[in-house]
Amino acid sequence: MIRELLVTEFDLSRDATIWDVRDAKSYAEGHLKGAVNRPIDGLSAEVLAAVPSGEPVYVLCGGGTKAPRAAALLDGFDAGREVVVLTGGTRKAKAEGLPIETGA
Repeated sequence: MIRELLVTEFDLSRDATIWDVRDAKSYAEGHLKGAVNRPIDGLSAEVLAAVPSGEPVYVLCGGGTKAPRAAALLDGFDAGREVVVLTGGTRKAKAEGLPIETGA
């Protein structure tokens, strides 16, 4: 199940699984605090299965093109899993003053 949530409406205080699906270089240049780098090319059923089954997976990218594709991939691996696309991505998060980290 895929749904969308504006990145600015996401509760960053939650202990959530957040995957930034951009490449390592883009991720290191700046990513949402708490996000883990999981490039879209490396997504697999095994990677998804490592997240506890009742827990949603939040995905974002730089601005909104890779995250929906990543969500579709993840949904193909496990249609019962909740996948949430954080729309607006890292650029919107940065513009709105959300906490951004740099480095790997």
